[in-house]
Amino acid sequence: MLFISPTESHRGTPGHPSPLPTMADSMDIDDSLYSRQRYVLGDSAMQKMARSAVFLSGIGALGVEIAKNIVLAGVKAVTLHDCKQCEVWDLGTNFFIREEDVHSQKKRVEAVHSRVAELNPYVQVSVSTDVLDENTDLSFLKRYQCVVLTETKLSLQKRIDHFCHSQQPPIKFIGCDVFGICSRVFCDFGEAFEVSDPTGEEPKELFIQNISQENPGVVTCMDSRTHGLQTGQSVCFKEINGMSELNGTTHQVTVLSPYSFAIGDTSSFQPYAHAGIFRLVKMPKTFTFAPLQLHTIMLALDAFLEQQCFKPLTSSRSPCFEWVLSYSCINQELVRSVSRCARGCLSPLAAVVGGIASQEVLKALTGKFSPLQQWFYLDAIEVIQPLQSLPAEEFAPRGDRYDALRACIGESLCLKLHTFQVFMVGCGAIGCEMLKNMALMGVGLSRCSGEICITDPDLIEKSNLNRQFLFRPQHIRKPKSTTAAAASLEINPELQIDAHLNKVCPATEDMYSDAFFSRLNLVVTALDNVEARRYVDSRSVSNQKALLDSGTMGTKGHTEIIVPYLTESYNSHRDPPEEEIPFCTLKSFPAVIEHTIQWARDKFESAFSHKPSIYNMFWQTHSSAQEVLRVRIILHSMEGSFQVIKLLSRRPTQWEHCLALARLKFDKYFKRKALQLLHSFPLDTRLKDGSLFWQSPKRPPSPIEFELSDPLHFSFVVSSARLFAGIYNIPHSEEQLSYEAVSSVLAEVEVPEYKPAEKVSTDETVKKPDQLQMTVSSEEERQAISQLQKAISSSSVTPERLRMTPTFFEKDDDSNGHMDFVASASALRAHMYAIEAADRLQTKRIAGKIIPAIATSTAAVAGLVSLELIKVAGGYGFELFKNCFFNLAIPVMVLTETAQVKRTQIRDDISFSIWDRWTIFGHEDFTLSDFMNAVKVLIIPKYGLKQLFVL
Repeated sequence: MLFISPTESHRGTPGHPSPLPTMADSMDIDDSLYSRQRYVLGDSAMQKMARSAVFLSGIGALGVEIAKNIVLAGVKAVTLHDCKQCEVWDLGTNFFIREEDVHSQKKRVEAVHSRVAELNPYVQVSVSTDVLDENTDLSFLKRYQCVVLTETKLSLQKRIDHFCHSQQPPIKFIGCDVFGICSRVFCDFGEAFEVSDPTGEEPKELFIQNISQENPGVVTCMDSRTHGLQTGQSVCFKEINGMSELNGTTHQVTVLSPYSFAIGDTSSFQPYAHAGIFRLVKMPKTFTFAPLQLHTIMLALDAFLEQQCFKPLTSSRSPCFEWVLSYSCINQELVRSVSRCARGCLSPLAAVVGGIASQEVLKALTGKFSPLQQWFYLDAIEVIQPLQSLPAEEFAPRGDRYDALRACIGESLCLKLHTFQVFMVGCGAIGCEMLKNMALMGVGLSRCSGEICITDPDLIEKSNLNRQFLFRPQHIRKPKSTTAAAASLEINPELQIDAHLNKVCPATEDMYSDAFFSRLNLVVTALDNVEARRYVDSRSVSNQKALLDSGTMGTKGHTEIIVPYLTESYNSHRDPPEEEIPFCTLKSFPAVIEHTIQWARDKFESAFSHKPSIYNMFWQTHSSAQEVLRVRIILHSMEGSFQVIKLLSRRPTQWEHCLALARLKFDKYFKRKALQLLHSFPLDTRLKDGSLFWQSPKRPPSPIEFELSDPLHFSFVVSSARLFAGIYNIPHSEEQLSYEAVSSVLAEVEVPEYKPAEKVSTDETVKKPDQLQMTVSSEEERQAISQLQKAISSSSVTPERLRMTPTFFEKDDDSNGHMDFVASASALRAHMYAIEAADRLQTKRIAGKIIPAIATSTAAVAGLVSLELIKVAGGYGFELFKNCFFNLAIPVMVLTETAQVKRTQIRDDISFSIWDRWTIFGHEDFTLSDFMNAVKVLIIPKYGLKQLFVL
């Protein structure tokens, strides 16, 4: 029986819960930690993970990557198993092993245990150092839901996989390894593994233009929107007028065109009238797995290890080469490449495979996303292709932390990495993973005059800890860049890291000048912000520096490699612009939940951020209220001050006033707006062509009567009042937020009777009010002047009343009331328009424009970028660089050649690209004439040009 030893911090063994709190105990998910990952996996999958235990054997380069990723993800328990001692070799492959661990001859699993455990307090991490072999009783594995093996002999993998496969229910089995430049992942989840959500894509809701009354009935999308369906998928219908038999039913589709599909016989149904929505129905899918089998080369390598009991030597004509060549009868060069590097390790490749294998673990535990069927192979052969002619001494070990890397790429290329000058912009999730990879490879060593310069203005938040693995709870509210630099030096003390807290933008161009860029070898962007990435790219291109760009969204990731004179730049292509919601739709005619959420977010910005900012700016440029009144009376105009005077005259002075203001806002937003629209456009209103005004996608509103006992109504009033109190600097207590206290105040509030106004506009080209010159009637001007006079005469215009405190939306702090306001306002507006409301989590994602994120894809994308970094250092040719797109959910990985730079031909022997520059050095008094003369002297003769055109 394998003995699982408890850790110092986690008393207990797998199957016997630790006294520490776990997410599984109450099934409450810590949103402040897991918020970005919840949008990837969903709560059901998160809860399944929190009830699951994983056994992981082999804590080398690949094993520690998997351990990091699944602990960050939040499984219930992980047992780390390994019998090997720490070696100097491990310092270049295992980011959780330190020099003192090697000197004290610790076992690898004991060295990494506490560092893995502190990644996530909700996960029980235990260790085992007992022998796992052909004689071990495997019954201990029954306590686990998933078993992961690395650095394990094939015969033992087969035995354990057979045991796992035969259990009821099956224990999910994953075997994976990295042999130098080649890697593999194998999955066996049993005879029938059901997946609840094969893709993880959010089902779209689309409006219906028409449904034909025939066999088969044809559904046409409104406004020629593409439905994105595939034949065999199913859709459900709702809100159809006329052919109401379809409402609430599900039908399998046959795709006819990108805009239409057939659903079966509709000939006996009522004729379609108007409106209606369809939505893709996600159907479970069952996958079947066979027991373990192997690819030819990997079989040969395993057989060699079985027979020889040691990893192959690095010489090109090693016994391993002869064995594999005779065993497999395939390309000699390929065998030579694989066998020579097999004893080494490319830590970036381990990071990629670790991300992929970890995602398979999460699939195994949750049934979310499609698992591998059943093999995945990834190689980095192009990394070593230019190195084949190097002598064997290049790859020989030297007894330092870089031996594993040296065995793959040689000493000369290692030295180039050591001397590299790298500028990395962003120290978030990808930035942390990149720093880890560069530390393991020895990029930018102080003793070699290399350096890594990093910059990030952000501070660490709790939600970062779920992916940005260099940070710990004690680092919250500390700078990302300096904290990441300190953590990287723990991995490799030889690094030279210069950490800054700046944005890279035109405002910091003096700091990050052309002279700064001129000394760099490489620029790395690890940013979410597209405009910031475009700016960094433009600086890299203008200074002719290679740039590595990457990004993730949930399980998807991409990399782009930009090399001077070889490839296009990041700015050479543009993503299509985001489709903006018409203002008229937001203001009066929301059709889907995204419209109501954006409306609520806009209301927040207008009331609690924009108006207070305008108010403060006005009073900073006007000396006093008396002076404003005097000037306005002389000019007979309130232009530029009307809104400010309104805010001043109606400014609340105590908490009760804030509650009253919130109550009036409720009436304005959710009752009067509906009454006004229905007054202007009654339900039977028809357009000029005779069609109904209120038809899809326009929805008629229904007025909402205020009921304090309704939780949504209460939440809106209280959150609004709190925000008003914040911008007006009015204190309040927790007791004043109670139902009884609020009810008592609101009982005294008088709500004016509704009186309809003039007909409202339906023109969808209407712009937001702040984009137009606001017009103010003479009556409103007189009222404003009167209000200002009254405020001055009452001596209430004090310096304090001429200041407000703008509030800036913060989605991740549940105590500030920001999300309470947006969620309640959005849900109330959705109810008013009969739109299905979103839950708080979905509302937060849309309102906060949150990018879903998970550690698995972050690790994979950073590993892929780091492989390209080696090629940049080696000065490789265009054909060896690779861009990548992957989606771990499906799963798919596509590696492509980079986009070759486009050259513009001037004549047969002269062309230029985005990388070419004609440099003219001027001075303070340099004129256009001086410039033209310099071109005539320096440029025209050099290129044989005959004339210069100046526009």
